[in-house]
Amino acid sequence: MKLDSKVPEGPIGEKWTRHKFNLKLVNPANKRKYDVIVVGTGLAGASAAASLGELGYNVKAFCFQDSPRRAHSIAAQGGINAAKNYQNDGDSVYRLFYDTVKGGDYRAREANVHRLAEVSVNIIDQCVAQGVPFAREYGGLLANRSFGGAQVSRTFYARGQTGQQLLLGAYSALNRQIANGKVKMYNRTEMLDVVVVDGKARGIITRDLVTGKIEAHSAHAVLLCTGGYGNVFYLSTNAKGSNVTAAWRAHKKGAFFGNPCFTQIHPTCIPVSGDHQSKLTLMSESLRNDGRVWVPKTAIKGLKAKEAVAIKEEDRDYFLERRYPSFGNLVPRDVASRNAKYVCDEGRGVGSTGLAVFLDFADAIKRDGRKVIEQKYGNLFDMYQQITGDNPYEVPMMIFPAVHYTMGGLWVDYNLMTTVPGLYALGEANFSDHGANRLGASALMQGLADGYFVIPYTIGDYLANIGWNDKVGADHPAFKESMDQVKAGVDRLLNIKGTKTVDEFHRKLGLIMWEYCGMSRSEQGLTKAKKMIQELKAEFWRDVKILGGSSELNVELEKAGRVADFLELGELMVDDALNRSESCGGHFREESATPDGEAMRKDDEFAYVAAWEYKGDNQPEALHKEELKFENVKLTQRSYK
Repeated sequence: MKLDSKVPEGPIGEKWTRHKFNLKLVNPANKRKYDVIVVGTGLAGASAAASLGELGYNVKAFCFQDSPRRAHSIAAQGGINAAKNYQNDGDSVYRLFYDTVKGGDYRAREANVHRLAEVSVNIIDQCVAQGVPFAREYGGLLANRSFGGAQVSRTFYARGQTGQQLLLGAYSALNRQIANGKVKMYNRTEMLDVVVVDGKARGIITRDLVTGKIEAHSAHAVLLCTGGYGNVFYLSTNAKGSNVTAAWRAHKKGAFFGNPCFTQIHPTCIPVSGDHQSKLTLMSESLRNDGRVWVPKTAIKGLKAKEAVAIKEEDRDYFLERRYPSFGNLVPRDVASRNAKYVCDEGRGVGSTGLAVFLDFADAIKRDGRKVIEQKYGNLFDMYQQITGDNPYEVPMMIFPAVHYTMGGLWVDYNLMTTVPGLYALGEANFSDHGANRLGASALMQGLADGYFVIPYTIGDYLANIGWNDKVGADHPAFKESMDQVKAGVDRLLNIKGTKTVDEFHRKLGLIMWEYCGMSRSEQGLTKAKKMIQELKAEFWRDVKILGGSSELNVELEKAGRVADFLELGELMVDDALNRSESCGGHFREESATPDGEAMRKDDEFAYVAAWEYKGDNQPEALHKEELKFENVKLTQRSYK
């Protein structure tokens, strides 16, 4: 199968405008004849469901939480990018486009990124109209702050709760459509399969997480807005429920998986404190605006935050400021993370484990006063103190890189359609616009861009072409066949009756992935990891222990299905990392580095999106390549110095 990105012709600044005009439209009277399924109700899903309902489509929306307000989008802290240039500091749509392509280490599709930058300005206007309480300057205008990977201030924020406030805005729009009868909401419901008939996505199979009932739902099109797969690492900043199941089941039905090994490591996370943890807590990247990152110049074993205040200035190494004077502490996430790892590998890490660096606000408090810092970051400082017991107003924070976001996901074309006609992927669920590294404050931007301003146009073209009467009902034999397969999969898990818990397998998988397919990778380590995952997968299907039954609320059963998918995904991530023998973004290949230790790309070999095709259980996947063309941003070695 040849990948067709469907990128329109013409200058980059005109592609989206021309494309919108050339797309087929569905007239208002016909929209009510079409049914659309939206899986996931975070920022991408809630905005898409609300927008499509407002247009007149009949929408069914599904989430496994008890309310769309529980979506992991709520955890985003620092802000959302938009090229408004309110600071009059030189920002523009083109600069946001350039920064995003460069920040992604030249592994993103130019046309998609430019569209993202274009519609970013509309997102802010829409969210303000919805009542999102963005921070404001003294004169009443919306405030901006800077984020990593940019030399302008373009990040709009609501203190340290931006994701929550944006989600509540989308949730209110969604609720309006639910009240109008245009959206039917299914809470506590998990998608377990996509139904494909005559090559097109025709619906989904779900399980009610309270009663265990398995049901079929049909529609003209299916939108997957189910987030990323960072929890394959077990310890990540993702909510415990975040998983890959919807995307992975779609992958098994023909949707290619793009760049699965592209994982973002976030530099400002509260360090691991012990084996008892089930997730990690993020400290917003916005803290790097005022916090200075440092370690002692000479190793001091077990250095605590309370002892750090006594370290003299001349004995401190502000290593990001030293190595990258132009960007300093605001280098992109991958650069900050890799350098934190370097100083810890040298033995200069701090804390009881030695796997941490300091993020110090003493200078900012001295300069601006405690009250100003409280206004900017108060809730983040409070959260840090509650978790660690240290007061960041008095002692430095301790931070260390952690798995945060996944740039990989289902491959989509310019219209956000996967390789299965009628099946779309939005937000973090697709292989995204971020290349090999996402710039801070761009996740919220992409999720809302896809839901509010892209899919309402592009889905109409597909629906107009197939016609409203081209719908397969849930009584079609393909739905029954899929339901039987889902039930058989549930029964298979319950009948293993092994001795080890699901979490034991998940934790082992996470350790393998972090050790061999995390920030630093090598051919030898990846080859070892592949064998270890295959052995762990075989042991899982032989010895996992799941109590309870299928016709009830059964959290262990839910987790088991998700971990089974993570085990298969983990192997594909390793295969993808083995294939991509270049250092790129946050993915440092030990065999590919510049003399001063920076990531070294191999543009002549790897300037493509790796799209993997499922070929059957325990069979090697087929690699397809979408060649990336850079006509507007010159391919260069990234430099933030």
